[in-house]
Amino acid sequence: MADLFELAKSGGVTPAELGYYFPAEFAPQESMWLSWPHKEASWPGKIETIFTPYSQFITEVAKGQKVNINVADEAMKGFALAHLEKAGADLSKIFFHFFPTNDAWCRDHGPAFLINPNAEIKKVLVKWNYNAWGEKYPPHDLDNQIPIRIADHLGIPYFKPGIVMEGGSVEFNGKGTLLTSTACLLNENRNPHLNQAQIEKYLCDYYGVKHILWVGDGIIGDDTDGHIDDITRFVNEDTVVTVVEENKSDENHEILAENLEMLKKMRLENGKQLNIVELPMPSPVIWEDQRLPASYANFYIANEVVVVPTFRDKNDQKALDILTDCFPGRRVIGIDSTDIIWGLGSFHCLSQQEPAV
Repeated sequence: MADLFELAKSGGVTPAELGYYFPAEFAPQESMWLSWPHKEASWPGKIETIFTPYSQFITEVAKGQKVNINVADEAMKGFALAHLEKAGADLSKIFFHFFPTNDAWCRDHGPAFLINPNAEIKKVLVKWNYNAWGEKYPPHDLDNQIPIRIADHLGIPYFKPGIVMEGGSVEFNGKGTLLTSTACLLNENRNPHLNQAQIEKYLCDYYGVKHILWVGDGIIGDDTDGHIDDITRFVNEDTVVTVVEENKSDENHEILAENLEMLKKMRLENGKQLNIVELPMPSPVIWEDQRLPASYANFYIANEVVVVPTFRDKNDQKALDILTDCFPGRRVIGIDSTDIIWGLGSFHCLSQQEPAV
């Protein structure tokens, strides 16, 4: 299988043909990958406020698994270590890599790890193209190289489909079903040369799935054009949580009601209906007259903990209680994301899991 390295690069075979697939986030993880935040323009006037909650996030996840962090240089590593020490993180579980990035959104620029427990090489990764959500935030040249840097570091093969895809735009149950949104994947600023059927073929070939489910639009304020990880998430093989807005005068109400109706009609790869758990939305989070994409759905599922963004809102506890019921055997904790969300994403957007195999 040594020639798999060359075969993968050449595009002569797809991961699905070799039995590789993208596991669900709730499956066992080897580590979490992050790119340490440093781009002031992503949190204008506020970046200094995010390092405390960000370090809390790392501290909680590191209680149950390794955390890998991309940094630019020794100075950034030292800055990060100071914050992590202050947060009480277990530094023996945290590993730094001098892989410089343009920005912090590792869910989207990081690799997609696939596994095949029966193969000689049990883990591979997919290096999708990354264009900062339709060329919204250039430059992104460093971010676009992160999957290759990680593949080379780990000594594993990587596949290059050659199209734009972001980790926050796809959600998996680990049994063959992928959930995504038309608003993002069919947006002309990603892959205008591809139609829906052609995109579905890429998803099946390079994520190892067999069944694609589509919801419609994303939430207001989401600059990714409707990433699924702000809307609907798998919590087990046949259950999703999906956000709903009870206030009929809120501009998210109709969007989320339509998505809910779509979900109710969907079937999984085995023909089963989806179990649907409704999750509230927080009250609108506004900063400098801009509505931010605050959503309790942007949680990260780690081995021992589920870290949920909270927003100093009356619905925070309600959301945590609902998610606690969804994740027996894991601690569910809220970490204040009111400052982090000024960057237009939260804990899930900032992270990418590496599965155990």
